[in-house]
Formats: sequence, C-alpha cells, structure tokens
Amino acid sequence: MIKLQVLAILLASVCTAPVLASPGEKTLTESIRPWNTTTQVGTASWYGRWHAGRITASGEPFNPRAMTCAHRTLPFGSVVKVTDIANGKHVSLKVNDRGPYVKGRILDLSEGAARELGGSDRGLMIVRIEIVSIAKAFEPG
Repeated sequence: MIKLQVLAILLASVCTAPVLASPGEKTLTESIRPWNTTTQVGTASWYGRWHAGRITASGEPFNPRAMTCAHRTLPFGSVVKVTDIANGKHVSLKVNDRGPYVKGRILDLSEGAARELGGSDRGLMIVRIEIVSIAKAFEPG
C-alpha cells in the first residue's frame, strides 16, 4: 500500500508544471501530453518579415502574413484560438513551428496574427490560447 502511495506521489510530481491560467481555468502544461487540457494564459511575442521563407520546424516555409504560430509542444497542424487579453480580439491560428525559446513566453505569433490581434506595435502581449482542434501527432513507423 505504501509503495502505491509513493508511486502516486512521484507520478504526480513528474506530470505537474506551474499554473499560468486564471483561477478556474485548465492549463496547458509542459508535461508529456500538454494538449490534454484546454487553455493556457501567458506572454506571446511575434516574428515577422526577417524570417520570411525560412523553413519552420514543420517543414513549411514561414509566411509572415499567414495565420500561424509556434508552440513548444502542440502537434503541427493543430488549430488554436488566441485572444489578446488587453483588447479581447481573437484569431484562429495553425501551429506550424516550435518555440518560443525565450523563458516566460508561451507562444510566438506570425506578424499577420499579431496585426490581427492589434499587438504588432507592442511586441509582447498577454494572450489566452484555447485549443480548437488537435492534429494527429506524427508517429514514425
């Protein structure tokens, strides 16, 4: 019995991460399957023309005007609704890249997405990410 309790405690500690959402909201975590939950709130940044044409982690060329984003763990092709907390504007974006790689940020937006949200002049914005659809993750073999 004690072994089961210890195992449960160890398992719980491995699968938890800091909570970034408002009280009462579920969060995306950095655990093995973060897309099992529905909402994440935090800082987003954007990247633009200087990356145009570069190949994203999904293999697509980056288009700064496209409605796309980079997330650390969601499968490529997944669609998320991103809302700018400051003004309430929202867009649906396809995940086609990995990132952000700056501590404390949860999403990198394309320049087009940042413009639609009204945040291209700010550089950083507080956003809420809600999963619209999860793409089937690629599994080799």
